[in-house]
Amino acid sequence: MPRPEPVPLSEVDLADIDGFADLRGYAQFDTLRAEDPVHWNAEDGNSGFWAVTRYHDIWTVDRDSETFTSEAFVNLEEVDDDLRDLRRSLLETDGERHQALRRLIHREFTPRNLMKNYEGFLRRLTKETVDRAFAAAAENGGEIDFVKMISADFPIQVLARLLDVPVEDTPQLIAWGNEMVANTDPDYAKVRADLAESDQYRHLPFRSPTVQEVWDYGNDLRRARVGGDGTDLVSILANRMPEDGVPLSQQDFNNYFSLLVIAGNETTRHAISNSMLGLIEQPDQLRALQADPGLLVTAVEELLRWASPVYHFRRTATRDVELGGKQIREGDKVVMWFASGNRDEEVFADPYAIDVTRTNVDHMTFGKGSPHLCLGNNLARMEIRLMFEELLPRLADIELAGDVRRIRSNFVNGIKSFPVRLTPA
Repeated sequence: MPRPEPVPLSEVDLADIDGFADLRGYAQFDTLRAEDPVHWNAEDGNSGFWAVTRYHDIWTVDRDSETFTSEAFVNLEEVDDDLRDLRRSLLETDGERHQALRRLIHREFTPRNLMKNYEGFLRRLTKETVDRAFAAAAENGGEIDFVKMISADFPIQVLARLLDVPVEDTPQLIAWGNEMVANTDPDYAKVRADLAESDQYRHLPFRSPTVQEVWDYGNDLRRARVGGDGTDLVSILANRMPEDGVPLSQQDFNNYFSLLVIAGNETTRHAISNSMLGLIEQPDQLRALQADPGLLVTAVEELLRWASPVYHFRRTATRDVELGGKQIREGDKVVMWFASGNRDEEVFADPYAIDVTRTNVDHMTFGKGSPHLCLGNNLARMEIRLMFEELLPRLADIELAGDVRRIRSNFVNGIKSFPVRLTPA
């Protein structure tokens, strides 16, 4: 991905979803970091927000949950006060309750537990995914859709294992994840969240009627596992008491389950897709990984920096505070553009280049060491590493075989379809 053409500051509008087409969002980030790193961005129909685009300013916000809270919700949407408790998930919770909810399943995602319980399974699953992709390519002149055959297929099967659901349910899980996260994309959303038609669903996360289907599915699983001794994530949520002694309500379970369906699939999928596209565009880095597979252990961090599968998360100021020379007022929305922080020239030399030998890549993709550090970050790292360890040695060549189609979103940096031509080694 070459550095995009500059966008004049007067034309920057990070609330404009279509302004992110063809990765134009990165050009806007470059302008903001250089000219107005803490920038007031007006919004049609909303109150506007502060766009925070430099690495160190983003980190200042993300690590301070007392000054910049998640309780007022974490996306650009402004949720009515009377609907917040109905829609509140782990993401929209701070303090002791947040920690208690995290610790419910935290141990399942520790590196030690993942290596013990999942690495062998993941290696087998990775090989099966890549085998199917090469078989499909052989029947189609060497061409496949990389997203469909590899980057969507693999993480969703991992999620099915974590939830202990039938593999045949994975297409539905993929569709549900697409509809919720890509809720502004007409190819995915039954009801687009950026249109007035979604107002009737404002009581549901993502303003999407699909969420109710996900909750119904999750509650069928929950009812079957209450009182059991299963170790899957649904059984844990159904039977384990949070450490603060406050049991999960029905709504707590609903929102936790729908979050797992998304987090267990979407971000890893888009990280793998963007990483592969970047390696195709920078073939010297692809060859470097093929020549020295040991580089992958650390190169995963560089790929995660470069891929940045989630553009932003929002906080809300709990008090008047100065940030980057700007006066933030209590109640203002403050939006951390992680993808911009991951391209900050003051932190990462030549940030638009993938450098698989780059060391100490302290990227922002998972929220660094903040209170809201992504619970599944270790699993995502393992999935990405294992996928490229399996795939790259089997490639003599890989090239684009058509247009890359991206999700219409200023939240998720996702790829819908990605035709490639494979040449086996």
